[in-house]
Amino acid sequence: MKTIFTLLLGICTFAVTGQTLTANELLEKAIAYHDPNGNWETFQGLLNIALEMPDRPARVSEVQIDLPNEFFSVTVQGEDKTRRVVDKGACLFMLNGSKEVSEEDIKKHRGDCERSTMFKNYYTYLYGLPMKLKDPGTHIDPVVQKKTFKGKEYLVIRASYDQEVGSDIWQFYFNPETYAMEVYQFFKGPDETTGEYILLTDEMEIGGIKMPKDRAWYYNKDNGYLGTDKLVKG
Repeated sequence: MKTIFTLLLGICTFAVTGQTLTANELLEKAIAYHDPNGNWETFQGLLNIALEMPDRPARVSEVQIDLPNEFFSVTVQGEDKTRRVVDKGACLFMLNGSKEVSEEDIKKHRGDCERSTMFKNYYTYLYGLPMKLKDPGTHIDPVVQKKTFKGKEYLVIRASYDQEVGSDIWQFYFNPETYAMEVYQFFKGPDETTGEYILLTDEMEIGGIKMPKDRAWYYNKDNGYLGTDKLVKG
């Protein structure tokens, strides 16, 4: 009898353990949800992103990402129209349609190559998630955490990065039933009162990839609202 009980206990323990996902397994399921046909590696698309912030006029950015050809551009229409291009590492800044831009205007609009590269990294990272979590220099904690955030339960992956990639610590919250990414959050080091969290609502399919349509940004410290960027049809 003791032997049968022990055997049954072992079977039950195996069943419970078998239901526990590793971080890499969860990541694969999340990627299968967002990019079921593996389109991100060859992604070529145009994103129109409307940024809404308190007490400021809405701003629309046109973002072009062409991964196979290592091309990126972002065009913003404000008081002036600016366009930043990073083409195979070479940068170009245009002002009101002209490539001839004075050093004064480049400084005024922060049109230097370092900032243009920052925009490229920013947009390709956030709109390439969760696929970008497989990039070199990313370190995934193997343990999947279960957390409740804003009253909803999630499976959570925690990631850190090589110093040359970034010093922030990120957490990614996935729906435990669909594996859709619904929240992400970053901290400036171990202090979890720093940084921001981002609520993802609705989806828009672009190039076969399910991307978050609306992203609302808040401070971790006091839940202060920063703004929302929305994918809109061009």
